[in-house]
Order: sequence, then structure tokens, then C-alpha cells
Amino acid sequence: MKVAFGRLPHRTILDAALAVVLLAAQRAVVRAGRIRRGSQPGIRGGIDHTGRVAAYPPDAESGPEASEPTGSEVAARGEPEEGTQQSRSTEQSRMPAWLPRALILAFLLLGAFQLLDWAAHRLIGLFVVLFVAFFVSLAMEPAVDSLAARGMSRGLGTAVVFVLVFLFVAGFVVALGVLLVETVHDLVIELPRLVDDLVDWVNRTFGQDFTLDQLREQLTKDTDTLTGYAERAANHAWGLSATIVGGLAKLLLIALFSIYLTAGGPRLRRSLCSLLPPTRQDAVLRAWDLAIQKTGGYLYSRALLAVISAVAHGVFLAVLGVPNAIAMGVWFGVVASFVPTVGTYLAGVLPVLVALTIRPLDAVWVILFVIVYQQFQDYVLQPKLTARTVDVNPAVALLAVLAGGALLGAVGALLAIPATATAQSFVSLYLKRYEVAEDPRIDRAQAKRARRATADPPP
Repeated sequence: MKVAFGRLPHRTILDAALAVVLLAAQRAVVRAGRIRRGSQPGIRGGIDHTGRVAAYPPDAESGPEASEPTGSEVAARGEPEEGTQQSRSTEQSRMPAWLPRALILAFLLLGAFQLLDWAAHRLIGLFVVLFVAFFVSLAMEPAVDSLAARGMSRGLGTAVVFVLVFLFVAGFVVALGVLLVETVHDLVIELPRLVDDLVDWVNRTFGQDFTLDQLREQLTKDTDTLTGYAERAANHAWGLSATIVGGLAKLLLIALFSIYLTAGGPRLRRSLCSLLPPTRQDAVLRAWDLAIQKTGGYLYSRALLAVISAVAHGVFLAVLGVPNAIAMGVWFGVVASFVPTVGTYLAGVLPVLVALTIRPLDAVWVILFVIVYQQFQDYVLQPKLTARTVDVNPAVALLAVLAGGALLGAVGALLAIPATATAQSFVSLYLKRYEVAEDPRIDRAQAKRARRATADPPP
């Protein structure tokens, strides 16, 4: 039996339960051996033990006030007597009394599930905005608490912190826009020279005889293809503009909710704890404090790594003679530090392109420096900076970033590490740890030190 409904994303369990109920109804009807239909006027009948319809006209004793039929009348009508095996079989074959209620309940559950699914799909964007705003407020709360401890009101402290953050973000966006415009301008100017150098290198390396005229002729032949690309790009321009406007609207909502949550943080915690018994309030407040500590620590460590990375890359690019070296360094530091997993590679594209307009060899040096510095940051700087703030195993961090990206996209990937650190710290409060026995299978380095100490005893 196959039960099909509309396309629902998570309907498997509900469909299975409804299918079981409908299958039970079908079996009950089959066991009953009949389907009840509206009675015809003037005819009284039923189904005998052989499955045939028995009909008989009404008489004086067939009305509602008639007395119970005698055994001979029951036998004449083909109905089983009470207490006999045939009577018990007929009673067992009737439709169960719970079946109509089960069918109604199943359809009500299906309707409720469809309604919740529809509402969730409409509100998922708002839930994501609230989720991001909550973590932003957690990251801003240590700075606001510090200003409040110095005598500033919480509302004014929240305004000061968010104005500073807005000025930094706006300055970074403006500097990035200027940098991109200058980079594109330089690439357009240097493109003929770069193409000429590339053609000469190909001819020398592979023994070919390409010329710029041949390339121009080939591009002229492919004019239709280029025109098609341009038309498709123009068609997608409106969709891109709508996406940008929607993203700006979401950023505005995130900022507003973050301000409300940060300014009213103590009141929000008090209201939440008033709904819980005293035994649960301590756990909630402890989890909240851990979330503030880990999220703020993550932001602090990332900002410090961004400053160090910006200075290092800015100095290196200035030594190479790359234009806008300071802006390039800031770009690399911010993107590489705050964009998880692929931030380093994404940030390295722009400096490599700019260096390519100067000398191709400079682009190679930039790539090598990016790789070396990334290893230095991952294995030397980052463990020391995050040991007391966001101490998450690299494999767990990578898994959390992938899971967050799969659930919420770039936003989930960005917030995955502080959320994981918060959950890890909260769980560790309730885990009981035991002393680990000394065993070479657990710590081989310790076993080597013990053998070395035994072989060379101190004088």
C-alpha cells in the first residue's frame, strides 16, 4: 500500500505512521467482510455468515420497539445466535472502535506538520538573523561590561562599542573598494604587456610561433561566444543587485537585534531565569557566561591574529615594492583571520594579482610567503593565543566549520568555532575525568624519556 502526499522535506516518520493506520483500517474492513452503506427505506438486512446479503421486509416486530428475536427466528434469518463460535467470529470481524479516532488523529497530525513546515520555511531567515545577532551580542558584551564597570550607562556603552565597530567595518569596506578599483585599473593598463610577455614565454618554452595578431583573430572569431557571455551576465545583474540589497537588509536587522540584546542582556537573563526553578538557574547562567567568554575570546584572538598578519604581509609587500602594501596587508589579515578554512587562499588572490602586474616573479614570492606564514600562524601563534580562550582541536574545528557551513552557509561556518567551544566547555563542567595510567601505548614520548633517564642516570 502506497500513501503519497505533497512534497514535504521531513515527512518520513509521519507518512510511515499514517500508512500504518490506513493499513490497519484496510485490514479491519477486509476482516469485517463488508462496507457499510446507507440503508434503503423499507428494507432491513445484513450479511449472513456466508457473506451473502440477506434482506427482508419490515414487519410489526422489526421496528425499534420490537422484542428480541427468538432462536428460531435468528436461525431463519441466517444470523448466528449469541454465545456461539459464529457469533464471536462476527463480533471480532467488526471495525475496531478506535480506528475512526486514529484516522482523525493521523490526519490532524499531518495537517499540523504541514502547517509547521510551511511556517518554518517562511521564518528560517528570521531565525538565522536572530542566531547571528545573539552571537554578535555575546562578542560585544565584554566590552560593554567593561565600560559599564567604569560608570558609563549600559545603553551608552553599547552605542559606543557598536559605533566603533561600524566605523571600522565601514573604513575597511571603503579601503577595500578603493583597492579593488585601483587593482582593476592597473590590470587593464598592464594587460597588453602581460599578454605579450606570456606569448613570448610560451614561444620560447614550447618552440611555438604565436603572435598577437593570431590571438586577436581568434578572439574575433569567438565574438558570438563573448556576446553570449555578456548577455548572460547582464541578465544576472538584476538578480545580483537584489541579492546585495537583501544582504544589506539582513545586516541592518542583525545590527538592530544585536544592539537590543547587548543593551538588555542582564534583563534578558533575569527574565529567562524567572521562568526556571532555582536549581536550573545556575546552569543557565553558567552556560551564558561560558558563551560570552568563549565568543569574546574567539573575537579577541582572531582580531589579534589579524593585526599580526596585516603587519607581516604589509611589510613583506612593501619590501617587494607592491603598490598599496598597507591596504593589501589589512585585507589579507582580516580575511585570512575571520573567514574560516578558505580565508587564507581567498585573501591571497588579490596580492598575487597585484604583484603579477609588477613582475611575475613577485607573485611567486607572495605565494611562498603566504604558505610559510600560514604554517607559522597555525602551529606557533594560534595555539598560544587561543589556549585560554578557544581551545578546540583542529580536527574538531574543521568538522564544526564544515557542519556549520552545511547548515547555515557562510554564517554557520563563521560561528561554528565559538559555538563548538562554548558547548565543549559547558559539557566539560559535568564530565568526570580520571587519572590516566602510565602506559607507553598512551604516551610514547614519556616512555622514551623514562628509558633515557634510566640509561643515563644523573651524576
